[in-house]
Amino acid sequence: MRNFLVTLLLVSAAFPLSAQDLTTRYERSNGKETATYFECIAYYKTLAARFPRLKLLEIGQTDSGYPLHLAVLSQDGDFSFPSLKKKHKRVILINNGIHPGEPDGVDASMLLLRDILQGKKKLPANVVLAVIPLYNIGGALNRSAFYRVDQNGPAEFGSRGNGQNLDLNRDFIKADSRNARAFHKIYHLIDPDVFIDNHVSNGADYQHVMTLLSTQYGKLGGPMGAFLHQTFEPELYKMMKTKGYDLLPYVNHFGSTPDSGWTAYADGPRYSSGYTTLFHTFGFVPETHMLKPYPQRVAATYALMECFIQFTAQYSEQISNLRRQTKNAVKTQEKFPLSWAPDKTQYDLYTFKGYKAGMKTSAVSGLPRLYYDRAQPYEKQIKIYNTFLPGDFVTKPAAYIIPQGWWAVTELLQLNGVKMRRLTQDTTISVEAYKIDNYNTPQRPYEKHYLHSGITVSTSQQNIKFLKGDYYIPMNQEANRYLVETLEPQGGDSFFAWNFFDAILGQKEGYSTYVFEDTAAEFLQSHPEAKKALEEKRAADTAFANSAQAQLNFVYRLSPWNEPGFMRYPVFRVVKKE
Repeated sequence: MRNFLVTLLLVSAAFPLSAQDLTTRYERSNGKETATYFECIAYYKTLAARFPRLKLLEIGQTDSGYPLHLAVLSQDGDFSFPSLKKKHKRVILINNGIHPGEPDGVDASMLLLRDILQGKKKLPANVVLAVIPLYNIGGALNRSAFYRVDQNGPAEFGSRGNGQNLDLNRDFIKADSRNARAFHKIYHLIDPDVFIDNHVSNGADYQHVMTLLSTQYGKLGGPMGAFLHQTFEPELYKMMKTKGYDLLPYVNHFGSTPDSGWTAYADGPRYSSGYTTLFHTFGFVPETHMLKPYPQRVAATYALMECFIQFTAQYSEQISNLRRQTKNAVKTQEKFPLSWAPDKTQYDLYTFKGYKAGMKTSAVSGLPRLYYDRAQPYEKQIKIYNTFLPGDFVTKPAAYIIPQGWWAVTELLQLNGVKMRRLTQDTTISVEAYKIDNYNTPQRPYEKHYLHSGITVSTSQQNIKFLKGDYYIPMNQEANRYLVETLEPQGGDSFFAWNFFDAILGQKEGYSTYVFEDTAAEFLQSHPEAKKALEEKRAADTAFANSAQAQLNFVYRLSPWNEPGFMRYPVFRVVKKE
């Protein structure tokens, strides 16, 4: 009997809802608490059981050992995404709990979907909602009242690190986590028109409850970027104003004077909205303010999601047409940028509602410390530098070729919908090959990697023998931008930068100095051009001239015995179509 009672209590804790009760833990606690992972999923299961317009799917696994769920709310009960696209439905994908210590979207989405299903709120017929109830399951299970010490509620929540202790909002392009790989499946299954990744901000204190990080409009580019900057964002701001919220761009400022303005956040593809940009989706990261009471933050998140729905329904055809045009255009686009720099000559003006900052004596150190005086609010027009200029352009090849041994990369490409074919026989192909000339690597790891930067390459035309089964990737597809930014090694979030190809940086073949001395001397005698290069190097570099080993190695690098794969980047560019 005792075991039965214990089991009953555990089940009741995990599934607290009766068939009639659709209140959430957030509501029952008067906004003081957030749902646990098990409560959240149980709630969506209850909604799906009661309302046929909602379907709860399991798509992929996570590092925690639990599956990733996707809740789909479709007004006509059609849950086939190809079918929905044919019906001209716009799909909004909402991601919650990527940082479980920032659970505003978790609770707000539970409330919003319930209210729509109960008829309290309206979902336009041309919009489908796809919601990831809680993305970072491992972090959510690691629950405590002591994470995010600066945040004003809820009482207890999860931690930032996932089941591998990864920050999942740095993992989208490299996909070290099962969570990210499941997300890739979800993303390419539904091909969302609008993506929302709900967060809570850190940093300066100010009056705004909600700020918004939009994917950088210049990086989104072309007509889509112009529409984002000139129509989408301004309309969202107006809609939020009617709901009582003064929306502001994400406060990318952590000093004492945000009232002086700031440079907008440039989201690379390691981040969620930067990743979705590569596939031509309007991406947004709402950031409520950490110091606002939890009920205010949840209400603001709920309101902003309503605005996204309203805007997407109103501009449905424009959004569809712009995405279609962009997907077609990228297939024939010739040049792609690999870097972005802020343009300090261009800015947008916004009304910033801040608090006066000052310095006072620290009770801890006895030294001056920063504080914000909420008794002295102010409003000021500020400059936000939100234009980034592209640079380091690369011309796309006709195709890339990747030897099959680099399966960790080709598996990621396949997961992201890249079209490729395998060579049917051993084939020698003339390709453009990169040699890694230089790169910088930090001494400390970042998100499980030693991220390379300052990468420089040289190029040569080579005839390479490829094997049956190697991958040929034509550059005439919607994934072109993703391919360029991941496969061109100089890119800031390229697979080379993220250490996927580090094996080429270690020499596998070598020589015994005393034996190769005689071989090198004979080689120089029969190759005067190599001897001339050695003499010129010796004359120009005193340290080199005084090092017998350096000179011998220099000759080895010029000789046919030099290991061809050492420092040769193993992604090859086909410049002319085969």
